[in-house]
Amino acid sequence: MTDTDRERVVLIGKESVGKSALAAGLTGAAPADENVAGSTVSSEVYRTDDLEIVDTPGITLEADTETTREALNSLERAETVAVVVPATDLDRDLDDLLPLVEGRVGAVVVTHWDRIEAVDEARGVIADLESDLAVPVMPVDARALDRVAADGGIRTETDGRGIDYSALAADGRDVLAAIRHTSGPSAPFAGSELPGETGVRTGWQLEPPARIFERPVLGPVVSALVLLAPAAVAVWFANTVAGELDPIVGSALEPAIGWAETLPGPLAAVLGGDYGLLSMGPFLFVWALPTMLIFALFMGAYSASGLTMRVTTALHPVMRRVGLTGRDLVRVVMGFGCNVPAVTSTRGCSDCTRCTTISAISFGSACSYQFPATLAVFAAVGMPWLVGPYLFVLVVTTLLYVRLIAPLEARTTSLAVDRRTFLEWPRPRAIWREARRSLEGFITTALPVFAVICVAAALLEYLGALERLGVVLEPAMALFALPAETALPVVFAAIRKDGIALLTAESAGVAALSPVEVLVAVYLAGVLLPCLVTAFTIAREVSTRFVATMLARQAAAAIGFALVIAWGGRLLF
Repeated sequence: MTDTDRERVVLIGKESVGKSALAAGLTGAAPADENVAGSTVSSEVYRTDDLEIVDTPGITLEADTETTREALNSLERAETVAVVVPATDLDRDLDDLLPLVEGRVGAVVVTHWDRIEAVDEARGVIADLESDLAVPVMPVDARALDRVAADGGIRTETDGRGIDYSALAADGRDVLAAIRHTSGPSAPFAGSELPGETGVRTGWQLEPPARIFERPVLGPVVSALVLLAPAAVAVWFANTVAGELDPIVGSALEPAIGWAETLPGPLAAVLGGDYGLLSMGPFLFVWALPTMLIFALFMGAYSASGLTMRVTTALHPVMRRVGLTGRDLVRVVMGFGCNVPAVTSTRGCSDCTRCTTISAISFGSACSYQFPATLAVFAAVGMPWLVGPYLFVLVVTTLLYVRLIAPLEARTTSLAVDRRTFLEWPRPRAIWREARRSLEGFITTALPVFAVICVAAALLEYLGALERLGVVLEPAMALFALPAETALPVVFAAIRKDGIALLTAESAGVAALSPVEVLVAVYLAGVLLPCLVTAFTIAREVSTRFVATMLARQAAAAIGFALVIAWGGRLLF
């Protein structure tokens, strides 16, 4: 069946109302990205044999965000819509969303139904609302729909509290029938259009209990620690697991490297040389892949549990002083997993802070290729303890950089958060939806690009170009009190951040460096320029002119900070 043969339903709703969980539970399918209505916003599309559910970005009416504008634009070609609203704040969401979808055929899906206690009375209110709107109104626990078969099978399980939600909330079959109610002329609501308002008031407004995140002093501190947790786990993994696996994997590959060295010159260099695929390739699987998965799983858990929005709100008063909102900071931390989706996610940032956020990601988000490469270098020179000073320097210089470039309006903007989210235990399926995308990107992007870097470096070494390049760049490296051997990783890191790992190929030379020199070399390689993939993504998201300005500004700041670290470190140590 072609895409045009499928019935298309567009989900419209605010942030954190359960649209993604609803789409995944109804279809049992993995999402695919699609540019909706010719826009640059990539919505997630869930397809079955005869249905296509489009999960558009969450609408934040109080903010001037790209995601809100494009979600509204996606309505232009939507024939059938499902308005997704939470039972915890039903009246306000209907008041805001019904005028946007007036005149369109569709249904209303009420999520978070598991938080309603007086269910029998609430079902009567839902019936009144359905009668007033003249469209189906389906109450669901969207998070539990992953137990509903894709063919509309009914779940009968109870949760840990012994409550059988299958008797209280609509199951997957009911919801699918509701959003397809236009397909049959005999359906109760066939052809009914959504009105622009409703006269039924539920009076439901449930606020989650205050937690430590809402405390004036402890809230920002705890929130910052929550955001640092993925980095802490990645460091622990590197020091306890990857550091042990690396020599084992290296020893296992020694016979293959020895065989490769017997091949003709260029092929021997590409496979078995210091920069060859067999010598450098295992780095991706021992260091980069686990680190990427750690960040992906953490961020997926944060999103699925509601922590992301709570942390966003708690950190906003602090971050606004440097020119970022709490929402922006979460995007910067996302960049530690991968800069590309982090840059794309800035569509949800306010217009006055989006470019500043992108610059912060480009400068200070050590992605899952840069961060493990950095850890691998520290381990190779016997200085794993340098990760602490490195992260401290990276955070401080990034905040200084952002403070210098942020416009005045970015330091005075308010945080548009529609409601405080409930905290709940994340479900494995929701976490995996986030991690799966990162894993796919690793396989389709990281592996090929890193292989190209290794091949290019190996051929340059074989031709003697690296030695000549070192001579040319030696005066530049001398400005930072670094040897010429550090020039190559700096150059290749500007193409791909895991190029920093090329420092491990010169282990003898790097081992002779002082801790300050190692720190400066890794820092300069990491922040001098963003990788090419990130730069291309930013150009696509904003403009080529902005990228050119950002590159020049970032290079100048990186050089200035590196000089201070290099010569200040020599004076102090």
